[in-house]
Amino acid sequence: MEKFIYKICLHSEWIAVKKTNIFKGSTKDILDGYIHFSNKEQVKSTLNRYFTNKNNLVLLKADASKLKKLVWEKSSDGLFFPHLYSFLDLNHVVNSYKIILDKDGSHILPPNF
Repeated sequence: MEKFIYKICLHSEWIAVKKTNIFKGSTKDILDGYIHFSNKEQVKSTLNRYFTNKNNLVLLKADASKLKKLVWEKSSDGLFFPHLYSFLDLNHVVNSYKIILDKDGSHILPPNF
């Protein structure tokens, strides 16, 4: 479906997983049994829904074509989201971006992510 998909995580999680080169997911991902991703158009709504007023976030851009256990599943709002039913090998992360928290609590995404 999409060439790239995106994962929002805490900066501390990103630093920790860079040591092992494998991302098993955030606490919610581990509880749900898969890693939650968004396509480019869904990133802003995911931030608004799950990360309001949260600082120190990182946006990971992953090559979807390299992820073997990626499944697009329908959410409660009827949209399809990518879910990875395995760990994320950091070799498949093509870029990472710092997400800035604005004074009003909204997030500023990098241009052309």
